[in-house]
Amino acid sequence: MAQEDVFKKIVSHCKEYGFVFPGSDIYDGLGAVYDYGQLGVELKNNIKEYWWKSMVLLHENIVGIDSAIFMHPTVWKASGHVDAFNDPLIDNRDSKKRYRADVLIEDQLAKYDEKMQKEVDKARKRFGESFDEALFRQTNPRILANKEKQEALHRRFTAALENNDLAELKQIIEDEGIVCPISGTRNWTDVRQFNLMFATEMGASADAAMKVYLRPETAQGIFVNYLNVQKTGRMKLPFGIAQIGKAFRNEIVARQFIFRMREFEQMEMQYFVKPGTELEAFQQWKEQRMKWHQNLGFGADNYRFHDHEKLAHYANAATDIEFRMPFGFKEVEGIHSRTDFDLSQHEKFSGKSIKYFDPQSNESYVPYVIETSIGVDRMFLSIMCHAFEEEQLEGGETRTVLRLPAALAPVKLAVLPLVRKDGLPEKAREIVNELRFHFNCQYDEKDTIGKRYRRQDAIGTPYCITVDYDTLNDNAVTLRYRDDMRQERVPISQLNAIIEDKVSIASLLKKL
Repeated sequence: MAQEDVFKKIVSHCKEYGFVFPGSDIYDGLGAVYDYGQLGVELKNNIKEYWWKSMVLLHENIVGIDSAIFMHPTVWKASGHVDAFNDPLIDNRDSKKRYRADVLIEDQLAKYDEKMQKEVDKARKRFGESFDEALFRQTNPRILANKEKQEALHRRFTAALENNDLAELKQIIEDEGIVCPISGTRNWTDVRQFNLMFATEMGASADAAMKVYLRPETAQGIFVNYLNVQKTGRMKLPFGIAQIGKAFRNEIVARQFIFRMREFEQMEMQYFVKPGTELEAFQQWKEQRMKWHQNLGFGADNYRFHDHEKLAHYANAATDIEFRMPFGFKEVEGIHSRTDFDLSQHEKFSGKSIKYFDPQSNESYVPYVIETSIGVDRMFLSIMCHAFEEEQLEGGETRTVLRLPAALAPVKLAVLPLVRKDGLPEKAREIVNELRFHFNCQYDEKDTIGKRYRRQDAIGTPYCITVDYDTLNDNAVTLRYRDDMRQERVPISQLNAIIEDKVSIASLLKKL
């Protein structure tokens, strides 16, 4: 099945089972805005808990804050967002649709990867176990030709971005023959810049109103509070400040479901270090963050680093952790060495010293910063994409299963009475009432036991227990495992110990 069709099934599955709904759905939705349903919010909260505890619980020198969404407008002047937070946009005159010029070109670069991968897949099928992919990629003329085209395009693209050359971006789009996905034509306007911040007004009257912005990132709330945290917490360098919160960007080209939205949530940690030690800390956080992702068990080959060739003006190192989505490798986390740009800018614009006094060297200086930043929604999507599977069973039957990591699954355990009579529902309720203090349980008595198993498979519940007539005599239940559908008889008294160890966030943290 084509990856595009798989992705459509995942989007449909998210709505059907209460993970993600289109925003304002009864009014036909609002572009690039989504609501998390009853299961989606549980999965999302588990992701955030895994991140938060891995940062704050496991590091003595990292603490958390929760800063306000509204900030003084000068914050965004100091950070550069007012003057430079722009996307290069281009319109197609025939479809009247607007696109990000850089995204169109990035998609074209990805198409060269797809062409090369198709050649590899055909060769693998032809040569079987003797196939040497590395050698094939180095010698196949079609792959080499596509690689040369891709590299030439990449060089032009990088130069255009570095020089902010909008005319060259348009020329690249024309030279590559990139067409509008809607109209199929190449009738493009010129490329122009568009600021992404949402603006509103704060004040009791129109005359006294002050223009403020919905924050486009959560990092600045950490920077303006860095000295407050350092002094009240008596923090010594190096130390970090973590935060989870909403951010807002007026994305013109919001697409690919929840991958790019106008209202989204970030998990960010800013790590403050002594100048001169930042690149060592940057490398350490690269390794730690990749380990955090791979700890979920999705396979190392589904992740990769993408080091930035074009660095932001404030950075001296930057990389992305990319995950293999159905639509290609895409960024889920950014790791940046931001130097002292942010803190120095806020010191300059506020007129207040925010230098750190180092008691060891007896000097004051502005710390450098290493940033790790994850989009919660992108993390959610990467997990759903990897977990979703339509599995062929013996006898030709197909089951849809979400192979979610047990610690992240919205529902940990479903309790199912075999029938709705003879005291079995009452016994099942007893078990639920006991275990719900330890983890999220669900009670289900409708339909056959097989249909109930399938429903739980589809929402990713790692364990089901069936209460049958024997339970009333031996006080044991049948424990069913989601991934291999294995079943075993277990005493009710042992359920909590067996399950909680596998479904708690601590089970993930212990592997880090």
